[in-house]
Amino acid sequence: MIASVAGPVAMIGPDHAVIEVGGVGVLVHCTPGTLAGLRAGEPARLSTTLVVREDSLTLYGFATDDERRVFELLQTASGVGPRLALAMLAVHTPDALRVAVASADLKALTMVPGIGQKGAQRIVLELKDRLGAPDGVPAAGPRVAAGAAAWREQVHSGLVGLGYPARDADEALAAVAPEAEAATAAGRAPDVAALLKSALRALSVR
Repeated sequence: MIASVAGPVAMIGPDHAVIEVGGVGVLVHCTPGTLAGLRAGEPARLSTTLVVREDSLTLYGFATDDERRVFELLQTASGVGPRLALAMLAVHTPDALRVAVASADLKALTMVPGIGQKGAQRIVLELKDRLGAPDGVPAAGPRVAAGAAAWREQVHSGLVGLGYPARDADEALAAVAPEAEAATAAGRAPDVAALLKSALRALSVR
């Protein structure tokens, strides 16, 4: 198993990054929150897990070891594959997922594209004793914040990567822009994970 990769960031895409490891470019699929913390040309280290299929070897990367552990545990639930597990971590932090499962918060789980009411109930039933207790109070963040100029691209790419049309993503960006601008005005870089969660909430009530 490839437990981690470290090296300069060669490129950053909508749902992946390429890390140069020993002269080899390794493509790693990541959440928008993880991608927000990467900068092309700068060194990075990601915790990783390798998903092996008959026709593919896919590497998934995370900002923390805890995210990787939760990613792996999520896939022990029926119907949850790596892409859905990654989408869950794109919307919620590990602790927020722990609280949602422990408290049977189906509304929080169904915010994730691809999870319906029955799927959320199954996840709660199968994972309530596996994810463990949260380390602290759940929040939309904090994750590694993107720069003030980068949040639009990161949130837009995250929504498109989760399956939303570009037009819907543009509308969601407009809805969360005041939140990002308020953070910038207060001297903080907009939190991409928090903005993505707000964007998903805006799309769900249209």
